[in-house]
Amino acid sequence: MDRDGRIYREIEVNGIVQGVGFRPFVYRLAGEHGIAGSVTNTQGGVRIRAAAGSSSMASFLRALEAEAPPQAAIEAIASTDIPPFPADSFAILTSDAAGGKHTLISPDLATCDDCLEELFDPGDRRYRYPFINCTNCGPRFTIIRDTPYDRPLTTMAGFVMCEACEEEYNDPSDRRFHAQPNACPLCGPGLWLADGDGREMEGDPVVRAAAALREGRIVALKGLGGFHLACDATRDEVVSRLRERKRRYAKPLAVMVESLDAAEKYCRVSPEECELLASPRRPIVLLREREGSRLSREVAPGLRHQGLFLPYTPLHHLLVREAGIPLVMTSGNVSEEPIAKDNGEALGRLAGIADVFLLHDRDILVRYDDSVTRVIMGEEYPLRRARGYAPYPVRLKRGYEVEVLALGAELKNTFCFLRGGHAFVGQHIGDMDSRDALEHYEEAMRAMRRLFDLSPRLVAHDLHPEYLTTQLAGEYGLPCVAVQHHHAHIVSCMADNGLDGKVIGVSWDGTGYGPDGTVWGGEFLVCDEEDFERAAHLTAYPMPGGDACIKELQRMAFGVLWEVCADEMEAAGLFGAVFPAHAGEAETLAAQIESGFNTPLTSSAGRVFDAAAALIGVRSRASYEGQAACELEAVALKDVSPYPYRLDMAARPWRVDTRPLFAALLEEVGNGVGKPEMAGAFHAALAGAILETCGNLSRETGIERVVLSGGVFQNELLTAWVVESLEREGMATYLHRRVPCNDGGISLGQAVAAARRSAR
Repeated sequence: MDRDGRIYREIEVNGIVQGVGFRPFVYRLAGEHGIAGSVTNTQGGVRIRAAAGSSSMASFLRALEAEAPPQAAIEAIASTDIPPFPADSFAILTSDAAGGKHTLISPDLATCDDCLEELFDPGDRRYRYPFINCTNCGPRFTIIRDTPYDRPLTTMAGFVMCEACEEEYNDPSDRRFHAQPNACPLCGPGLWLADGDGREMEGDPVVRAAAALREGRIVALKGLGGFHLACDATRDEVVSRLRERKRRYAKPLAVMVESLDAAEKYCRVSPEECELLASPRRPIVLLREREGSRLSREVAPGLRHQGLFLPYTPLHHLLVREAGIPLVMTSGNVSEEPIAKDNGEALGRLAGIADVFLLHDRDILVRYDDSVTRVIMGEEYPLRRARGYAPYPVRLKRGYEVEVLALGAELKNTFCFLRGGHAFVGQHIGDMDSRDALEHYEEAMRAMRRLFDLSPRLVAHDLHPEYLTTQLAGEYGLPCVAVQHHHAHIVSCMADNGLDGKVIGVSWDGTGYGPDGTVWGGEFLVCDEEDFERAAHLTAYPMPGGDACIKELQRMAFGVLWEVCADEMEAAGLFGAVFPAHAGEAETLAAQIESGFNTPLTSSAGRVFDAAAALIGVRSRASYEGQAACELEAVALKDVSPYPYRLDMAARPWRVDTRPLFAALLEEVGNGVGKPEMAGAFHAALAGAILETCGNLSRETGIERVVLSGGVFQNELLTAWVVESLEREGMATYLHRRVPCNDGGISLGQAVAAARRSAR
């Protein structure tokens, strides 16, 4: 304290406090509370040097957290007494780049209401400017080269602000005060329309692109984290043409609509879903479609839900409003390739798909797909975590001394860096099955390491020896820890919910390598973060042809028939009756099973869904992972009696015998029972099996916490049944809320499991 009664503090604020208007907020707050001193960005967040009377200082510190900008996420505020320093006013100082990089980077943010009002105001100087932004919205993660977050370290560095923009940038009362991407039509990025050869086309690019969309053409447009492919979502022939060119023949496509009111025209939207749709993250939200919707049946064939989202960039707002129709808005790539992000790359890779290209000259540093989420039981349930969510870390209940790099799974890949109490789960990469995917993976990983100065000392990977990520693990020159796939699923959900200690884990998915050499996927584990016991599992069935069963579902159905029927002749007869077009395959499939050649055993719940869908007649060939299960859920009735099953507890691990289920199903197929009734009874049986198995495990172990993870729990019908029934029996049940239950969440579980083992 000095002779005037002032106290002096250095205040460190950590969290997402850069790129969200935090320094301007501190500047204004200091004026309101009579604080002298300064604020600056650092490699760790924001540092404030403050001088004031004790009561003013106390009120300033309270307001710092209570009144923070809406997009800020404060994780910690540390206040330390320091010696007096000259302080007559308050200033924003040049950023301090010294020290380690521990600041958190904001995800890209959807256009705010203030900017939107200006965008459509003919009297505003940014009227219809497709790159309008302020401290509350706009690009962040995709334009940052390095920290601290200042314009020279972004892809806006080459755009010199005009006098008017510079004045806004330096005015503490303006909402663009220190908005790093600040720009206008005079000084910022520009937009143009090009034909398939890259030649610029005359006229207003948005108006001409919208006209092309109404005419049934396909438009490629450059977004925040890469290109989108857009077309009219109401016309079957147009959507089919996009599917054919993109080689995405059946997988559902996302649809962008202008507003919440527009979303209500096509889908039923709950208050929780409205909140998600309109949030600054702007994810794709799975919604129940209304009867008689105008959306093309080609958008999400065979499904009851549509993936809708609202515009999140000024360009999207302009285009959707100008077009006046709902637009398919899907990733700019050929199916399963990484999204294109650069103009030249898009013109080369998308030339055979798009008719015209909406291009701009603001570079994208990081590929960034749209996030996908839904609401289950009133809460958000993420399915793909990318734009709007990454790179914000998952905050863990405890910190770890060792830094870990977890490489993730083979499908729906994400990686994860764990440092202290933060798990930096990377954005969605996709399937690791090509050189392009590997390059995307390495590009994203380099960006994450650079921005957060990450230095892992341990590498975690899947147990499967043939996964590309497993093979990559040894190339880092660090100690490696293999984590079993289904254990990683459960640990991921535990970390997501801040759990430690023993739990009962139900880990159901399509494929995971078991230590016994079989394909797991219908697992009940008793585990903690370090170790697990395989306490029970679904019946193992043969997979004639191995991975071919994932696409050709009648093969999996034959594997089930082989175990259900009395002999080969009965199995072949039933197979021929249910699949007459494939009757001639029975002898070959039987020979494969008898020889064991390329016929692994699998306890996979995903393969059980596939076999059931094929036998019921819902689908016998899958174009994408989980297609049959999604369509089976879509037709299922709720109010039906379950098929029988048997929990065999004679030996450990216990076995949930699903052969009675399939025997009953086959009888109903023969009796001509409807698909909805059979699909409902199938779901009810699996929900009952989970309840009975978990109940018995709970009574045996005394554990009353059940964790549900794995791609099968993307199924809303099954998941809701299971949670409701378990909780009625007094068991606390945990679902994913911050990372996906599918393989997109695996890396988090790998990282935590490896860190816990290292700490032993």
